[in-house]
This record gives sequence, structure tokens and C-alpha cells, in this order.
Amino acid sequence: MLEYLNQLDTTIFKFINGIHSPVWDEIMWWISGTKSWIPLYIVIIGFIVYKFRWRALISLICIALVVTLADQISVKAFKEVFERLRPCHNPSLQSIVHLVHNKCGGQYGFVSSHAANTFAIAVFLSKLFNKKGFTWFILIWALVVSYSRIYLGVHYPFDILCGAILGSIIGYLVYSLHQVLQRNFSKYFEKR
Repeated sequence: MLEYLNQLDTTIFKFINGIHSPVWDEIMWWISGTKSWIPLYIVIIGFIVYKFRWRALISLICIALVVTLADQISVKAFKEVFERLRPCHNPSLQSIVHLVHNKCGGQYGFVSSHAANTFAIAVFLSKLFNKKGFTWFILIWALVVSYSRIYLGVHYPFDILCGAILGSIIGYLVYSLHQVLQRNFSKYFEKR
């Protein structure tokens, strides 16, 4: 069964990574870059501060916690434990992997930290804002960023899928913690 899943994962990777063009290479490179999304992060943080006022501090701390947990767990509990080579480091695939700007990343790719981080943020923010339109936007954003990692040749689809699941769980759990903190701090400030 494991061998079948590995073959399926490799086949899907080869298909997605094999469809490329110079224009899409640059678009996917930009999408995958963490600095590309700084304006979006600034807008979201500004909206959180505007909407929640003093309670925004708890939300911002929880967002930092979401990112830290997703990033560290994806590396320490998965990449460093499973040591699954990225497709661009896999000797049997290196000659056919299409890399953009000749960048492969670290040795191991399971699970994708990009997928874990973006889905953790997406799930947390979708629960925080609780607006259908925003939920669709932020989940599609996480999906497109994650897809770009396969396109760029640095992750298998299952790296992305498992990273997305991990990130979603972290986002949900931290949002649950956020709710407890908000309730307790609201009671504290009401008494003053």
C-alpha cells in the first residue's frame, strides 16, 4: 500500500511539475515567496486592530503562535523524523524535475512548512473573522501557495496534503485557545 501511495504521489508530482512555462515560473515563484504576501499581512493585522481594539493583542499573539507551531512542528516532528527527500533532491527524479531559479530548498520535504503555515493561518483567520467570502479567499490563497510548491519542484503532493492537514489542526486548536483567552480577558476587563 505504501509503495502504491508513493508511486501515485510521484506520478501526480511529475504531471504538475511537468506543466510549466517561463511566465508561470515567475508567477509561481512570486506566489511561493513569503515576502510577496507582506502587504496582505499588513492589511489583515490592520483590520484585526481596527475590529478588535484592545482584544487585538490576544489575536495577534495567537497568530504568532499559529505560525511558530506550524513552522516548528512541520520541521522538528516531521521533516527531521521522516527524512523524506524533496523531489528535487531525489536521485531518481533530479534529472527530470523542473526547478525555477535553480532553488530546491532543504534536503527534506515531508511535510511542507509552506502548506502547514498557510493553512494554519487560513483556518485561524477564517474562524476569527467568520465571514464566508473571506473564508473562501483565505483558503484559496493557502491552496494556491501550497500548489506553487509542487509546481516549483520542491514538494510532492502528499507533502502538501499532510502539511495542510497539520496546519489546519494547529489553526483550529489555537483558535480554540484564542476563544478561551478572549473570554477570560473580557471578564477581567469588565470587572475593572
